Amino acid sequence: MRMDLIQPFINSADAVLAQALESPVSIEDLSMEQESYRRHGIAAEVALTGEIEGRIIFDVDLELAIQLASRLAGIAVAETDETVVREAVCELANQIIGNAVTTLNDQGFHFHVHPPSLLTSELGGKSSEDTEALVMCLSTSSGKVFMNVALLYHRRRSKERHTVAGISRA
Repeated sequence: MRMDLIQPFINSADAVLAQALESPVSIEDLSMEQESYRRHGIAAEVALTGEIEGRIIFDVDLELAIQLASRLAGIAVAETDETVVREAVCELANQIIGNAVTTLNDQGFHFHVHPPSLLTSELGGKSSEDTEALVMCLSTSSGKVFMNVALLYHRRRSKERHTVAGISRA
């Protein structure tokens, strides 16, 4: 797993959460896993395709998701406002992914980002042999966000890129 692909997501999650919650964030429990992801709270998954392929899962404790929804909406949101809380988690995922994607695009990576989708099942997808997942807990004073990053870099050799593009070099 290439840390230069993952680090922008870590940096972005740290910055977005610290700003949204107006409190510091600490990274805990960093591990590599191939097992199926077990959801902890309200979770959104973002898929990437292209040179970078895989997915990122943002899983937010229910209490923290409610607090984020309240901050984003500008009014108190109750646990019963499930749609608003879920949308807040997807918006958090969009903000984090947006910042990370900008960094990766500036570094010359080419890929497509798909809109976040809610994970409603208890177990998420299982990583494969060649795409181990980096799992971390981002701890805040208001709760925890679990981030599960499973990415694979598909870099073609220069000759293959030119052949696919219809350019042949002798």
